[in-house]
Amino acid sequence: MKMKMKMKIRMQKPVLVLLFITVLAPIVLYTDRLATFSSFCNASFLSQIFFFLNYFTTIKSVSNPFLFLFLLPVATAEYELEPSTLSLNRDVRPQNLLHQVGNTTNSLSEFGYLEKYSFIEAFNSCFQELTEAKEEPVDNVYLENLTRSIQRLDGERSRKTRQLNEESEQHDNIAIKQVTQGLHEADHSDKRHESTENQKLKMSEHKLLSTETETKQDGKSMEPTKTKIKKADESISTDTRVKYLKDQLIRGRIYLSLSATRTNSQFIRELRLRMKEVQRALGDATKDSDLPKNANEKLKAMEQTLAKGKQIQDDCTAVVKKLRAIIHSTEEQLRVHKKQALFLTHLTAKTVPKGLHCLPLRLSTEYYSLNPNSQQFPNQHNLNNPNLFHYALFSDNVLATAVVINSTVSTAKHPSKHVFHIVTDRLNYAAMRMWFLANPPGKATIQVQNIEEFTWLNASYSPVLKQLASQNMIDYYFKTRKAESDSNLKFRNPKYLSMMNHLRFYLPEIFPELSKVVFLDDDVVVQKDLSGLWDIDMKGKVIGAVETCGENFHRFDRYLNFSNPLIANNFDPRACGWAYGMNIFDLAEWKKQNITEIYHSWQNLNAERQLWKLGTLPPGLITYWKRVYPLERTWHVLGLGYNPSVGHREIEKAAVIHYNGNLKPWLEIGIAKFRGYWSRFVDYDQAYMRECNMSP
Repeated sequence: MKMKMKMKIRMQKPVLVLLFITVLAPIVLYTDRLATFSSFCNASFLSQIFFFLNYFTTIKSVSNPFLFLFLLPVATAEYELEPSTLSLNRDVRPQNLLHQVGNTTNSLSEFGYLEKYSFIEAFNSCFQELTEAKEEPVDNVYLENLTRSIQRLDGERSRKTRQLNEESEQHDNIAIKQVTQGLHEADHSDKRHESTENQKLKMSEHKLLSTETETKQDGKSMEPTKTKIKKADESISTDTRVKYLKDQLIRGRIYLSLSATRTNSQFIRELRLRMKEVQRALGDATKDSDLPKNANEKLKAMEQTLAKGKQIQDDCTAVVKKLRAIIHSTEEQLRVHKKQALFLTHLTAKTVPKGLHCLPLRLSTEYYSLNPNSQQFPNQHNLNNPNLFHYALFSDNVLATAVVINSTVSTAKHPSKHVFHIVTDRLNYAAMRMWFLANPPGKATIQVQNIEEFTWLNASYSPVLKQLASQNMIDYYFKTRKAESDSNLKFRNPKYLSMMNHLRFYLPEIFPELSKVVFLDDDVVVQKDLSGLWDIDMKGKVIGAVETCGENFHRFDRYLNFSNPLIANNFDPRACGWAYGMNIFDLAEWKKQNITEIYHSWQNLNAERQLWKLGTLPPGLITYWKRVYPLERTWHVLGLGYNPSVGHREIEKAAVIHYNGNLKPWLEIGIAKFRGYWSRFVDYDQAYMRECNMSP
């Protein structure tokens, strides 16, 4: 007995080696895709093989190891390939391999070992990856063979899957027939489109089978998969008929313009009638569910008429030329409309709405009817106190200025410590004062100044004021033809003619007794207390601002002319820009570093606008070069006047939100979802607002 046991042990090792070589050799020799398997596929498939071998050599039911000599040919014979397959067509190998693997699994399943050791799971995962790695679609014959072998092993589950596939195919065929019925005489491009759709449907069926197999492996039920497939099928062609109706109208326009069809008066009358019917059926529909019930009838009737036109005009070259002409004409019209829309947007942004025009007129009338004592603001002793929080606003928009001050005061921890210095023009001076006399901002202090009272601000002192008054600058702005042909309309904004836009470069002259001041634009809304800005150590910098280098269009090369050596030799084109709108200025450092003279020198160099276009940000980037202290981004969030994608969470975290851009919140073209942040600080029940018919 001991001798027999030793003989069995000795025989097991060579049999294992022989079995290993006999099973794996055909796969290695005849399959070049084995190397493309994933690590999971290799591990799972090979581990099943070795476990399978170990089982045969250890179970008691197989007393004779030479039984492998009978099993091995059965397991490996199906892997033999025809010589023609190897020599003539390399891409056929994986397809034949799938077919042979299916037959091999059928043979092995007869011994009852595949189900116990999940051999079919290994084949499913491995050869599914092989099929996905192949560029060309796998031939249907071999997919059906593999599917048939899987169905034999999985029983009732595969029968349900096949039924689901047939139902899905019938559903898709019905959806296609609704659109393509009666279109068999369409041109070749339509046929190619239909062929592409059929290929997509076949691929979706194959994906359905793979998805169902994965669902089985995970132990999930088929019901969720069935629901997902149905939903996907329903969303595939939601606008198929709408698109086809539009295509029919384009084809109809072509036939109306071709010489061969134009001479056929009966056809032209019929075609125009059909086009009117299609246009009425199409209307403003964007998806098939929006179409009327008779849309299919109109589609079929139009297709029959177009088929007649195709018989009359059978020259494809003429049709192609006409279609190209239509495309070119449409693109040209689109370009013109885009340019007109841009011009009108800029025009709308710079005009004054009727309500905003009415408001200062009524306020001014009311102001001049007051006695002199009633025209004065309280707490004027706070105006030069450097220990308080001072704000500078330069604006001619009464309502916008009111929103800035109301929002700042309502969020302040100590409103009595906040002082607002407003500078406006002569036309709006009385209206601005009257508004805040009638609507005082709580305990905060208000000062309203007229820019005309700044006698020191003259052409001999300010180079930019001299330039703005020149005839060359006036012609640049007011010659209509030049304005319309300019490629960048925003640089022709008439607000640049106002000196009030450049007052931010003269803060020490306007506030000689203050050490720090926060500058606010009139298109911002304050959401949090800003007193913390005065506690920031600016480390010798002149201005504190939020950098905008996260966006490419806010770098120096977008604003300055780096083709000019004066700019190229002094600045970095990729340097980070920063934002005006909410800035803190250290006026003590300003005076120490003589910033105003630096600004004047660069303005003199740019007399011919060779260094930058007009505006205040380009000279600001130059004047404050290497003198900017970067603030945290939460202090100032931009883009609410041009970017609809600004996030709600980003807005809620911001201390100040800025409606920079053309879409201001007080205009009808403003972005609707951002208007609420601004309008909540407007009292529409105020008497002057009602008199001017201003409403949210």
